[in-house]
Amino acid sequence: MFVTRPRFYLCAVLGSLSLLGACAGQRTDAFLGIVTPYRVEVVQGNVITREQVEQVRVGMTRAEVRDVLGSPMVADIFHEDRWDYVFTIRRAGAAPQQRNVVVRFQGERMARIDAPELPAEREFVASIDTAKPVKKVPSLALTPEQIKALPAPEAPARTPEPGPVGAVRTYPPLEPR
Repeated sequence: MFVTRPRFYLCAVLGSLSLLGACAGQRTDAFLGIVTPYRVEVVQGNVITREQVEQVRVGMTRAEVRDVLGSPMVADIFHEDRWDYVFTIRRAGAAPQQRNVVVRFQGERMARIDAPELPAEREFVASIDTAKPVKKVPSLALTPEQIKALPAPEAPARTPEPGPVGAVRTYPPLEPR
């Protein structure tokens, strides 16, 4: 009895180590190839698209720029003439993205905007869309040929309408006579 217990513990330890070693060799985040951990979607900053940058013009006031682009992520008191719009997103199943847009002012008017090549709104949505593509969706509308092929509906049988059903009751008077 004393001999089998250490063997059991030895087998349990070796089995556990082999499972952990097998998990360490994989590059996926899946545990045993089945269970994947939940990854939090991290979105920081303002999404700025090509359409928004096209609306901003030199000479606009700070309030007008804020109306179009939103509040800046960084408005430094040491660099009052510079607004930084930083955007990052990490979403499971999509490539991480980061963009930096810098708006420079002279006094209260916008002087220039430094922006990388930004995607259009539709392009941005398509780049973060992780929905699985739907297989062929069946058509819900019938063609005229299919409508003609349908059987004609049967006319409902006419039945006489029944009169009121139930017992006719008489009630005694409410007050004594």
